[in-house]
Amino acid sequence: MNGTTTGVLYVHSSPRALCPHVEWAAGRAMSRAVNFSWLDQPALDGSRRTEFTWTGPVGTGASIASALRGWEHLRYEVTEEPTTDSDGGRWMHTPDLGVFFAQTDVSGNMVVPEDRVRYAMEVAGSNALELHRELRLALGQAWDDELEPFRHAAEGNPVVWLHRVG
Repeated sequence: MNGTTTGVLYVHSSPRALCPHVEWAAGRAMSRAVNFSWLDQPALDGSRRTEFTWTGPVGTGASIASALRGWEHLRYEVTEEPTTDSDGGRWMHTPDLGVFFAQTDVSGNMVVPEDRVRYAMEVAGSNALELHRELRLALGQAWDDELEPFRHAAEGNPVVWLHRVG
């Protein structure tokens, strides 16, 4: 696939000592040196956060997500905009869950492929709760749940920790 696209790397939390290594790895994936503007991440003491808009060949989002995959204590998301010749994508990573990938449409919505929906229905049978579980898995709900406090903990926004009761 040819073409150029854009996207955003959101590093939601990185230990301070890891920040230069994150820049190096992301820059290598983008085939150029990058410098991020790091801010304190109030949701996790001693960690930093950054957002970086990138432009590059189709597939750069996957390259960035792969370059950062598996680093302990690193939480990030990568988006890649669709082009006329390619689908968009979204990668989410947490230390506990690893990487989740979903195709995205022109509005940024996750697209769940037909085969994945059919699999969820087959696995669930007539069990509605199991169908809900499978669809939440297909949509990356666990990754969204884990990343949400870090997304909203930007400077000036209070951190609200939600705890499930019962």
